[in-house]
Amino acid sequence: MKIAIITSCFLPIIDGVTVSGLQRLKILSQWGHEVRLFCPDYSSLEETYPHWRDYTGEIFPGIKIINLKSNSFVGLDYEPNVNRSSYQTVIKELQKFEPDIIHVAEPERLFVGFWRLAGVGYAKQAGIPCVCFFRTNFLDYLGDYFPLPTPIFAAIKYLLKKLIVWVYNSYDLTLVASKITYPKIKALGINNTRYGNLLGFDAARFAESLVEPNFFQSKYDLEQIDSLVKVVFLGRLYPDKGWNFTLDALASLSDRLDLTKVAIIVAGDGPMKVEIMVKLNKLAPHVYFLGRVSPENVPALLTNCDLHVTTSEKETRGLTILEAFAAGIPAIAPNAGGVVENIKHGKNG
Repeated sequence: MKIAIITSCFLPIIDGVTVSGLQRLKILSQWGHEVRLFCPDYSSLEETYPHWRDYTGEIFPGIKIINLKSNSFVGLDYEPNVNRSSYQTVIKELQKFEPDIIHVAEPERLFVGFWRLAGVGYAKQAGIPCVCFFRTNFLDYLGDYFPLPTPIFAAIKYLLKKLIVWVYNSYDLTLVASKITYPKIKALGINNTRYGNLLGFDAARFAESLVEPNFFQSKYDLEQIDSLVKVVFLGRLYPDKGWNFTLDALASLSDRLDLTKVAIIVAGDGPMKVEIMVKLNKLAPHVYFLGRVSPENVPALLTNCDLHVTTSEKETRGLTILEAFAAGIPAIAPNAGGVVENIKHGKNG
């Protein structure tokens, strides 16, 4: 089968969309399908992602990545998004490729960039299905990035909701990978939605054999950490990931817990890094920032930790929770969003 995928982001950005997307491409390649994946160009962020070209062109047999001209996403310099002129590249490549189906991830974000429904027009003309994937609760994230007076915020949110519902209902099918998120977006007015366990997650990569003595000393040159209780935060250091709550919670717990016995490991990067670094180092003596950890190295990292923590209340499913469980460690998360689908309180988190 020939599959065209249009996505709002791809590697080297590391998040749930890109990590699960990479795994999906690996499987499609193994099954012998042909794929053209369209995603933003990361040349404007070359200083941050010097190896971004490792993820362009033919990365697996039959799988070709096509980067599109991009601008910053809603003014966020660290979040590129496709621009309007780049859609001509999409159309030309689709005409050459002649796909059997088009799959669009985060179509509302792509609409903001292209200023049109990604893939829909071509699919109708070619007589092929065009499906989309609901991945991110952009309505919930709005307040994290744009603190506005209440009346203005309410008006913008209302208009955005109307736009988002219209965008998703324009596709043949809206896929969602969470049983918790499914009824929420149905109630929002997205009527063509269907649940499927489609995250693109491979639990087999998280094997017990990855546990190593002195792992952090040998892999990250961190001495005297392996004897401590290792608490890992795996994810982007962005406002929407609940970091303000995390920092406040740790401050309130510091008087009741002996943090000298705990190693706090932060695996990720983002605009809040300096703020998080300063505040954590005031609270605990053993704080380590690993930066971005590639998807290939995440299984070993998690299996050599003792506890995974996330405080994001707005996940549609929560990929890092599944990764922690596959690695055999419990997870702590808020009783909110899609993470509650997998956490059994008092048993695995």
